[in-house]
Amino acid sequence: MLEKIKALQQEIATVKASTLEDVDALRIKYISKKGKVSQLFAEFKSVPPELKKEVGKAINDLKLLAQERINQLRETFESGLEEGAGTDLTRPGESMKLGARHPLAIVRNEIIDIFGRIGFTVAEGPEIEDDWHNFSALNFPPEHPARDMQDTFFIQKDPDVLLRTHTSGVQIRVMERTQPPIRAIFPGRVFRNEAISARSHCIFHQIEGLYVDENVSFADLKQTLLYFAKELFGEDTKIRLRPSYFPFTEPSAEMDVSCSICGGKGCNVCKYTGWLEILGCGMVDPNVLENCHIDSRKYTGFAFGMGIERITMLRYGIKDIRHFFENDVRFLRQFESA
Repeated sequence: MLEKIKALQQEIATVKASTLEDVDALRIKYISKKGKVSQLFAEFKSVPPELKKEVGKAINDLKLLAQERINQLRETFESGLEEGAGTDLTRPGESMKLGARHPLAIVRNEIIDIFGRIGFTVAEGPEIEDDWHNFSALNFPPEHPARDMQDTFFIQKDPDVLLRTHTSGVQIRVMERTQPPIRAIFPGRVFRNEAISARSHCIFHQIEGLYVDENVSFADLKQTLLYFAKELFGEDTKIRLRPSYFPFTEPSAEMDVSCSICGGKGCNVCKYTGWLEILGCGMVDPNVLENCHIDSRKYTGFAFGMGIERITMLRYGIKDIRHFFENDVRFLRQFESA
């Protein structure tokens, strides 16, 4: 009986059909109540007990094979894919549209290229951080009010493990393992527990920069940022620095650029001020240098950080930050030539 089953397997595996009627005839021939496979179940009663397990499995496998082969033939005809069925094999194929770079990636790469031209290297680090690298080493003491500036996604407590709220932790990692001179930028994705709206999101992207060496001054910081603004927004771009506060820099400042949309005359994008805030910056606090075992009496440095989404929105006139995360091809196709 096993030989009979094997012969049927070979027969079923090679059956062909020219029409749907042929497929139905094959169904009747093999798996109907009076079909060849059903007859095997009737003959199964006479199989010796010691072979019933082996033969029973073989018959079941044969039935599955027959059902699959018949279904395969039926689907071929129903989908209209049978050989020569209305298909012009001489027609040229349809070209596939290539994907476009994401606008955030376009701006990120451009910023990296601008700073690369003046000697800044790129460093990256983990998105899951500990308290030391995300807060404490950056001059955020426990219970310090500055920690409330950032609503954090904590993964676990004691010890604190969290999704990083900025890429400053990579700065700490670089300073811990490298002695000055240090000149690097730190691009990456960061997370904050914020309500999602047209102007804010719980996920966004940053690029931070760090320069530590002997005799680094605030004038060096200002000239570096002026160069960056002119390269990114145009030669006529102006900047201004306003006093601010960050735990890890002293003195600290916010940097505005002249509005590239209205040319500084005032519009709804710049709220009729002629200026747009794009980044925070300042001189690295000596405590941060000492936390990383860098002699603050010998070395000074500056740091800055910017949100890539904000700059991209200004660059392309995008009014809703949520577009960056929705993967809407209608939005992304606008940047195919960028």
